[in-house]
Amino acid sequence: MSTLLATPRPEPRWFIDNLARVHVRGDDTDGRYGVVELAGRAGDMPPLHVHHGVDELFYVLEGRMTLFLPGEHVELEAGDAFRAPRDVPHVYRVDSETARWLAFCEPAGFDAFVLETSEPAAADELPPAGRAHDPAALAEAGARYGIELLGPPGALP
Repeated sequence: MSTLLATPRPEPRWFIDNLARVHVRGDDTDGRYGVVELAGRAGDMPPLHVHHGVDELFYVLEGRMTLFLPGEHVELEAGDAFRAPRDVPHVYRVDSETARWLAFCEPAGFDAFVLETSEPAAADELPPAGRAHDPAALAEAGARYGIELLGPPGALP
């Protein structure tokens, strides 16, 4: 007997400089995977980081972005997908005015990290530019989910 995972459209959340929606939580998949939809504006780059023990698949829904890994970069546009392998440092940059993508992580954990470190969005739109962040709190939460921050936003592997 199969069990369908049907959830209503998740609430919009402000996560770092992104608009995020957690579509599939690890709690609903026995920890096997999670799916987060993200949107960002031109130039958006999170801190350089590595997911220990987690593969992250990026699937671009709208716009263009570049993924940077040690010694390589991959340019993606709507309809493209790319896997950032577990234990490999990476970071992305939004290259178009805005971009929207899915982050599929296996096993789950990134979904819970996003929920813990984000806040409900005041509006269903990108957060205000220049919003303040607490890098130490982000790093501390990341460590609980196997995410190690290796450098500030804009740093490349």
